[in-house]
Amino acid sequence: MQGEQVTALLAEFRAAGLRAWVAGGWAVDALVGRVTRPHGDLDLAVDAAQQADLLALLGRLGFAITVDWLPVRAELTAPDGRRVDLHPVVFHPDGSGVQAGLDGAEFRYAADGFASGAVGGRAVPCLSAAQQLRFRTGYPLRDVDHHDLALLRPLTSAG
Repeated sequence: MQGEQVTALLAEFRAAGLRAWVAGGWAVDALVGRVTRPHGDLDLAVDAAQQADLLALLGRLGFAITVDWLPVRAELTAPDGRRVDLHPVVFHPDGSGVQAGLDGAEFRYAADGFASGAVGGRAVPCLSAAQQLRFRTGYPLRDVDHHDLALLRPLTSAG
């Protein structure tokens, strides 16, 4: 997925009143303000309370569910090959949240886990550097993870 496709999709969500935060590799690039590597998909943390509306909007935009592991995650693919990976988050009154994981696991989002970055010079909501660092533990790191960690670590020490 290209940067202009990311911002166009987020604009559609915003216009419909849907809450979504860029996650994964695109969120790293949003925080540093530039594309640092290719991205095969767009990971999004989404408000689980809006999941049905979000899926309906993506359907109207031509996306179809290709991986359905809800309530954990859903991957949707458009005819042109764009892929969106949704991660539904149930929010608590304090702004923190939790995402269901496989086999009863949970992924916790701290209230400070949400930030703003830029893709193609446009402001986008995204996961904070600290939250992304929390999510990049507990599994064997791939080359892209090492790349992302090298960009994220200086962002948390500067804050």
